[in-house]
Formats: sequence, C-alpha cells, structure tokens
Amino acid sequence: MHAADTSAEPGHVVVIGAGIAGLAAAHRLLSQGNDVTVLEAADRIGGKLLPGEIAGVRVDLGAESMLARRPEAVDLAREAGLADRLRPPATAGASLWTRGALRPMPKGHVMGVPGTAAALAGVLSEEGLARIGRDADLPRTEVGEDVAVGAYVAERLGREVVDRVVEPLLGGVYAGDAYRISMRSAVPQLFRAAQTHDSLTAAVREIQERAAAQQQTGPVFMGIEGGIGTLPLAVARSVRALGGEIVTGTPVTELRRAADGWRVVAGGRPRHADAVVVAVPAGAAAGLLRAEVPAAARELAAVEYASMALVTLAYRRSDTALPEGSGFLVPPVDGRTIKASTFASQKWGWIAEEDPDVVVVRTSVGRHGETDILGRDDAGLVEVSRHDLRAATGLDATPLATRVTRWTDGLPQYPVGHHARVARVREHIGRVAGLAVCGAAYDGVGIPACVASAHAAVDQIHGDLRAVRRLTADPVQSLHGGAGE
Repeated sequence: MHAADTSAEPGHVVVIGAGIAGLAAAHRLLSQGNDVTVLEAADRIGGKLLPGEIAGVRVDLGAESMLARRPEAVDLAREAGLADRLRPPATAGASLWTRGALRPMPKGHVMGVPGTAAALAGVLSEEGLARIGRDADLPRTEVGEDVAVGAYVAERLGREVVDRVVEPLLGGVYAGDAYRISMRSAVPQLFRAAQTHDSLTAAVREIQERAAAQQQTGPVFMGIEGGIGTLPLAVARSVRALGGEIVTGTPVTELRRAADGWRVVAGGRPRHADAVVVAVPAGAAAGLLRAEVPAAARELAAVEYASMALVTLAYRRSDTALPEGSGFLVPPVDGRTIKASTFASQKWGWIAEEDPDVVVVRTSVGRHGETDILGRDDAGLVEVSRHDLRAATGLDATPLATRVTRWTDGLPQYPVGHHARVARVREHIGRVAGLAVCGAAYDGVGIPACVASAHAAVDQIHGDLRAVRRLTADPVQSLHGGAGE
C-alpha cells in the first residue's frame, strides 16, 4: 500500500508585508489551498499604491497605471473582480519638455534608445542626430556581465540621446540616474540584443521587428476606474473572501526558524508558520533575515532607494487650458525642478467624468541623490510645481486644492550588478526551506513585475512545502535523503 499523497494538504504561511506583492502572494497561496496570514506594519494596505481624492474627485496618490503588455497585473485585477473597471488611457500622446518647448514624445525607440536617427528628430540637435548615425561605423562595444544603460548608450550614440530621451524615460521610472542604472536589470531585452550585435541601433531594430512579428495589440498601459490604488483593496477583499487573514498595524520584530517551521513575532505575539514570504522593502527585509540568513541580509542592506514626492493639483476647468496629451517628461539636463507632469483629467476618462468642471494635474519631484528639494515643506513643493507648470504650459490659475504625497525611500535603485546581487540573495535564501522574498527590490519596480515576483516566491514555497510533506509521509525517504541525493 502506498503512502498517502499529502501534497495538497494546506500549510500555514505568513506573508510579511501587504503591498501589492504581499497581497498577490497571499492570493496565490490561498488558491493553492494554504492557510494565510498577512502581517503589515502600517495602518493601511497597498504600499506604494494609494487611492485618494482631491476637490471631490478620486485620484491616485501613488502609481497611476500598470503595464498591460505583461499579463500579471491585469490578470490579478480580473481575478479580484475589477474586470469591468479596467480602463486604457484616454490619450497616449505625451511630450518631452526640453530645450524650452514641449516636443512630441518620439516613437521608434526602446526606452529612449532609437533604431534610427530619424526617430529622435525634433528632440535632438542636428549634431546629436548626426552622432547617432555614426553608431554603425564604431567598433563593437562589449556589454559583459552588465553595463550601465546611460554609459553604454552614450558611448554608442552620444550623450545627448541619454540626457534628452533615455534619462527622462528610464530615469523617471526608477527616479534614478540612467548613467548608473543596470541595462541587464532595467532593459533586459536591450541587453540581450546588444550582446549579439555590433551596432546598438541594429539591436533596437531587431527588438522592434520581433515585437511587430508578435503583432502585439491593445493598450500598452492600463488604469482602473477609481484609481490603481483600488487594486490592493480589491485583492485584499478577495484574500479575506478566500479565508485569509490580514492584520495591519502589526510590525514583525523577529523571524526565526523553529523545529516545525518558523516563529514569527509580530505585535509582541509569537506566531507559528510552516513557511514565510517576506514582501517588504530591502532594508526591512534585511532586518528580518539577519538572524537566519545573514548573507542575504547583507546583500539586501546594500540596496539603495530614491525618495520622491507627488504634487496633485485641482483647477476649475474654466480657468484651465492645457496642451493636448497625457502630460510630459522633463530631462534633468534642462535644470527644471519637476521631473514629470500628468494631465490626469485628460489621461483618465473616469477622472474627467467624475466632475467635468474640475481638471486634475499632478507633478513628480525628486530623484535619487536629490535631497534639497524634498526638504521643502508642502507649500514649497506646490510653489515650484506651479512655477514649472506655468513655464511649460502657460497654466497660471490658482488651484482649487492641492495635495502633496511624499514617498520616502519609495523606489529601489538598480545599479550595475543588481541582477547578480538578486541572484546571490536568492541563492542564500534557497538554502533555507520555507522562506522566500518578493517585491520591487528584485525583478522590476512596475506592478506586473511585483506580481510576477510574488508568484515566483509562492511557487518556491509550494515546492518547499510539498518536499516537507513527502518526507513526512515517507520516513524511509527521509532517512535516505531521496533518490536525487
């Protein structure tokens, strides 16, 4: 008679952190039949996804959209009951505010890296365009194990491409410096193509041709009626409906292995777990892992973060005449204070529909290493935002209402070598059964990447739990270490 298959029996898993990664992990764990408790130090869930309102209109006070060409986040929204509220942007036309004017965002590039000089016509100078054309005549530049995007692109195509286009696009995503950001981690498809091409522009054209062959259709980005900040709330409702427990205002202060799993101390109360998913920022994760996985903790403690602030402004429509489009990005080389602005009422139809007489605009301020600007009070940040909006668009009206949302240490930085650091972290953690990590610090800062990171962590935990159950069900296998050893 064979031993019973216990692989489907539930385990109790504690998820530390109720940002979108932690909630996605909890949702997947519950779908696999596990018991789940989510512990969150803050008094709210959602992490960097935060719904709010201004002048009576619902808005996002954190991230406002998710990449739709990756399925993970959109699929999670549908599973959480938000299928009928998914909305593409009402307009996708953005601009660059550079060299004293709003210029249409160029097309025919991969994160600002063009396939031809013509792709950046109207944004770069004639000298900058001519420099791109010399790429094909340059000797091959090796990317090695990794390379900084800005440094590599500047060597191949000139600094103007980086400063005017790559920096506001890529540096804006990470609130960082394109000359430090890892190509392998931040733009992996470009890194792979650059490994096999002598010409960078040829590598970009290959990426574009491959995308065209795949015939990707539909919007690139997706929002949610009511704001992306409603996504974690919907996932949390689904988690609770599936029997999961979410406890807020309960910081975890200790994480230790026990004879039968893990001991998690939160809010002064010890809890038992068969497995643990750590879904908090790198610094907090380092503190939790220091006792049991010190090598991983040291790696995570070295991850740097950028702080930023979002300034949301509401105006009377009768006082407002904005340019067409969804907003604009700002190259740091132009010396402006804001790094981007979103014309939220033009970008998201549901905002305009909630109150047609109100126009919502938001700006972002702050990059990695910029501390002086974020030291200003809220009124000061509103003032500099209004100053730059006036210079860019002519908007000179007095806002009906303003809100400043500060995200201290909000975005992890992905410098050269980040991929190797993450691999080392996972190698160390992989030696400890029933433990996994996920979140923005690992494989991408976007919502789909965070969800994918959560799913990978859960799959690892699921494998660990199945292995433990097999050994428990078959003591002979336990004694002999299994056929694979």
